[in-house]
Formats: sequence, structure tokens, C-alpha cells
Amino acid sequence: MSGMAEMLHNLGYHITGSDLAASEVTDHLQEIGITVNLQHKAENVGDANLVVYSSAVPLDNPELEYARQNKIIIVRRAEMLAELMRMKYSIGIAGTHGKTTTTSLIGQIMTDAGMDPTVIVGGRVIQFGTNIKLGRSDYLVAEADEYDRSFLRMTPTDVVLTTLEEDHLDCYEGIDDLKQAFTEFANKVPFFGTVHINMDDPNLVSLIPQINHPVVTYGLASQADYQIDNVTYINNITEFDVRTKKRELGHVKIQLPGFFNAMNSLAAISICMEQEIPFETIKESLGNFRGVNRRFEIIGQVDQYMVVDDYGHHPTEVEATLRAAKRGYNRPVIAIFQPHLYSRTRDFYREFAKALLSADVMIVVKIYPAREKPIEGVTGQLIVDAAKSFGHQNCHYIDDLTMLPEFVLDNIMDKAIIMTIGAGSIYRIAPEILEVLKK
Repeated sequence: MSGMAEMLHNLGYHITGSDLAASEVTDHLQEIGITVNLQHKAENVGDANLVVYSSAVPLDNPELEYARQNKIIIVRRAEMLAELMRMKYSIGIAGTHGKTTTTSLIGQIMTDAGMDPTVIVGGRVIQFGTNIKLGRSDYLVAEADEYDRSFLRMTPTDVVLTTLEEDHLDCYEGIDDLKQAFTEFANKVPFFGTVHINMDDPNLVSLIPQINHPVVTYGLASQADYQIDNVTYINNITEFDVRTKKRELGHVKIQLPGFFNAMNSLAAISICMEQEIPFETIKESLGNFRGVNRRFEIIGQVDQYMVVDDYGHHPTEVEATLRAAKRGYNRPVIAIFQPHLYSRTRDFYREFAKALLSADVMIVVKIYPAREKPIEGVTGQLIVDAAKSFGHQNCHYIDDLTMLPEFVLDNIMDKAIIMTIGAGSIYRIAPEILEVLKK
């Protein structure tokens, strides 16, 4: 939502908005001249001609009710994005994991190639300084969110599918329901469009027979159109070789940790090569890419300690983030995890516990509810209890976030990496921990 608000503001529209609480996002919007109200109230709508809302907003929201009563046009965020995509050559990136980084990588490569695309991302791209880049060309690169089937309203020219796992079970009945939605999204491309698929993901591969458009594959698999090999990790640097079925393309070095970021980069290589961007341009752009806010973001270092913040909120993401820290740095990890949503915690608490097992110290804090109301018996303690049953001997549940910095200090280890992980408010704790370490 914030990226679209900023984009429309930059196009000259008068934009106002509302949210339940202040954040880095609302602060940024206010800095660029957008009025942000920190409560949902009917009077916030004022004399607006159009109200745009996200899937997380309930239909009985007072601002939506006011708009309906006063015959003001109401559209979902996905509908607005679809309208913008309809007017351009658009690339839509979808997936359970990796879509934000992959979208950012594609946008950066196309920018460095002189294509000047408009880019709309779910996180702040460090080189853009924001989550939106307004380009002058006919190209648009956008992250496509599968939550509430929002991406089915979009009209992409090309599609990239990064990964597919069970998630958003408050909207989908299970993996088969998700597969059907992803297939429908892929088949939205026109006859001249292409669908790029991660061939290492069995759920995505199973969609290929149902996709009625040209498919380009990427991955470790020897049958993939774009292949990756010889992946190595040192600290936050990942290196790998890239080839097609016919020829070697070259060696790539990125400033992003972990195999998952190598795969995100390969997805970007796949789509950008098909756009006829020279590999050397792609390689140079990938090497200069500095990442996305809250994606293994190094907040700071104090002596032998490092504080990292990450947006991971699905078991696979959490496990991959911890693996990247362990493989790249070979240092002990203190993981502070904030579950996101009661329903996701209820559905995946055992999987979260398994994902966190590699942490030397595991700390789980109270659930960030976002759009949800509490579910009886569902707390972060479920994850801790499951981890203990799996054999973890240093896991803790802390309900009071203010206790975290001192608790971390009491449990610190030599050369430790302290990681805050989650899609909620946990990022605010990372700078506080850094300050405690400095003292």
C-alpha cells in the first residue's frame, strides 16, 4: 500500500491515508508530504474521490463504510495495481518466499540496463531508498501477493514463480487450492508472454502441464533452461556459476547470504536474459545490489557481536535465514522470533519449532496479531514447548518485549549473531539490543 501511495503521490495525485500505528513506513510517507492518520475514522476520508484498501482491512472498517454511504468509489489495492499493470509491459513476481528480493533484483537490473522501469516492491530497496521507483518507460515490475487471491486481479505480461508452499490457510483450503490459484495467475499472461518457474520446487513443477503459455525454467536441475552450480558462501557473500542448456554464462558474486538468494538471483537472470539484457550487465548489477530492508539486514556490529534483522515469517524462510547465518559466518546464533498471526502460529507451530532448532539460543516472543483477533490457547509458548520436545535445551518464551535486550545480554556468547526475525514489530528491538551491547 505504501509503495502505491508514494507512486500516485509522485504522479501528482493528492494522497492521504491511515494506519493503526506509526512505523518506519508511515514516517517515510509523512516525510514526502503524504498525510497519514493513525486511527481508522470516517472523517479521515474527507472529500476523496477514491478509496483504496488492502486485503488486511475488514469490510466493516469505518472509512470503508463512510465511502459506501457517500457513493465514493472503493477499490482493492490489487485492482489499482492491475490497472497500472494493464497500461504497461508488466512483470509480476509471485511465490511463497523470495518475491520481494526477486522483484527488487529484476527492477535493479532493468534500471542498470537503461530500461528505466517502474518498480513496486513489498520492502524498501536500499538502492532506491524506498519501495517504489517511478520510471518513464513502458516497463513495470511488481510483486504479486497471493494473500486473499489478490494477484488474480493483476494482468502481467510475464510471470515469475519463485516458490510454492502451504501458507495463508485462512484464505486457502490447502496446497491444492494454492496450486489452482498460482496456475490461474500464470495463465493470465497474453499469448506472447512467458512464465518463469523454479524447477527445484516440486509444487511449481506440477503446475507446468496446466500452464498454457511458454515456460522458462531455472534451478539446480540439469533440465532447467537456466542452471546454477558451485554455490559458495563467505559471510554475507554468495558466489555461483550460471549456464544454460547450451552454454556457460559466467560466474556471479552477490552481496546477499544464502542459497535462497542465489536462487532469487537466478530467477532475475532468467527473466532479464529473456528481455535480451546482456549477461555482463546482469552480472555487474547483481554484484552491486545492496539488498532489501529487513531481508538479512545487518543493523550493526559491536566488537565481536553482530545484530541482524529479517522479515522471515514462514517456517521455510526462518530455517533458510538461520542456515545462511550458520553457513556463511560459522558463529553462534541467538534467534529472537516474533510469530506473525494467530492462525499461522496455530497451523505451523511445530514447523516453526523445527525451523528454529539450529539457533544456539531460541527466544520466542508474543504473537504479532496484525489483522487477527486472538485464538484461545495460541501463543508463542506453543513453539517453545514443541522445540523442547524436539530436544532444544536453550529455548525461552518472553511475553514482555522490554525485557529482551537485557535477556540477550545475560545469554550472550562469544562472536554471537543476534537475529530478530518476524514480519511484525520485532525490528524495533534490534537497535535497542545494539545499544545495550555498546554499553
